[in-house]
Amino acid sequence: MKPHKKRSYENRIELLQGTLDLLILQTLQWGPRHGYGISQAIRAGSGEVLQVDTGSLYPALHRLERKKWIKSEWTVSENNQKVKSYQLTATGKKQLTAERSNWERLTAAMAGILNPSEGA
Repeated sequence: MKPHKKRSYENRIELLQGTLDLLILQTLQWGPRHGYGISQAIRAGSGEVLQVDTGSLYPALHRLERKKWIKSEWTVSENNQKVKSYQLTATGKKQLTAERSNWERLTAAMAGILNPSEGA
């Protein structure tokens, strides 16, 4: 393995369970995207810190689709390729609001524990 590849792997941050769902829902709030576009949006939006591999992304997309939080359709990409595009449903928008609220509560709780003097 090349040194820069090893460093890249070492700098990866493991996502908490359920965090990927939130990231996907948030990404789709900005408009329909195909799988590669979703992974690129997460990567770019996180400053290259979060990288979602296809082995995690597509099972998550299928799970969210079964829950009816997202829906898909076949479209043609900007490269003139047939791609499956995903978009948020009305139920998904409600779930995104709930997931964001839970995330904000979690981060506030973590901040209170990690920085107890700031919370007092």
